Amino acid sequence: MAAFRHAYEVGFRYLETDVHATTDGVLVAFHDEDLDRTCGRPGRIDSMKWSDVATARVGGVEPIPLLVDLLEEFPDARLNIDAKSEASVEPLMATLKRTDSLGRVCIGSFSHKRLTRVRAGLGDAVCTSASPIEVTRWLSGSVPAEPHCFQVPVRQAAIPVVTERSVARAQRAGRSVHVWTIDDPVEMQRLIDLGVDGIMTDDVLALHRVAQINGIWDRD
Repeated sequence: MAAFRHAYEVGFRYLETDVHATTDGVLVAFHDEDLDRTCGRPGRIDSMKWSDVATARVGGVEPIPLLVDLLEEFPDARLNIDAKSEASVEPLMATLKRTDSLGRVCIGSFSHKRLTRVRAGLGDAVCTSASPIEVTRWLSGSVPAEPHCFQVPVRQAAIPVVTERSVARAQRAGRSVHVWTIDDPVEMQRLIDLGVDGIMTDDVLALHRVAQINGIWDRD
């Protein structure tokens, strides 16, 4: 939560997180599938109850937040949410309906199957980004109808993804292009000059400075 609060206090109103579900269906805002790297203890989230996950501490200090914590603490923020596992899909849809949050989130996933489930369950009430299959179709020359946006890296292995041509193709079809994860101010500037619609970063202060320099920051 400290990281989300920091971004919010800087002035950002678009936040990004991943979600996993515990065995009792509780949805946590967390990137890794297990607790080893960040919390220094064993255990996969999808094999643990929330009561056990709740005792873990990121870096030995910070508790793992629930998705509902983010939705409640930042009511005027929009959230980009990556459904990291099959088990997270149903709890995610249920949480968004229960908290009346469908209009303030965008759901993404590397799994086309998960995104298909979300679209079938929530319809046009929720924004979804493109799956890898849909990104491939976009780069091949056609823009798929299902995704509302493309959230992509600058390149995938040796293949350029974000180019002047691909950005223009998406925007002509009414789709925005968001690029991850960009921490270098020089690269941020290049992408802004290229015309991308959004940048995901781990360095919110750098992006804040670059946005101010370009006159595209409208918050105090």
